[in-house]
Amino acid sequence: MGKETRLFKSEESKKRAEVSEFLRQIAERIEKGKIVLRQGTEELVLQIPENLILEVQVEDEDKKTKGIQHSLEIEIKWFDNDGPSGSLELG
Repeated sequence: MGKETRLFKSEESKKRAEVSEFLRQIAERIEKGKIVLRQGTEELVLQIPENLILEVQVEDEDKKTKGIQHSLEIEIKWFDNDGPSGSLELG
């Protein structure tokens, strides 16, 4: 298994409308092929290729003191010089 290096991380509480707007902005930038992430003085520029891998995962985790934590994880991955893959559809 290859070495993983974290380049950027952010986790914060937001309202549903704020999350929706952020995801819309991310989608627009993916379509344009470039995403710039900023937090404080930290900045990361991502060049997004035409072909991507989209991974969607839903999990429940028992947090004992707070109850069940639900998560919807949307991960977008790519390799340098990668070709097209299968398709996922929303129902």
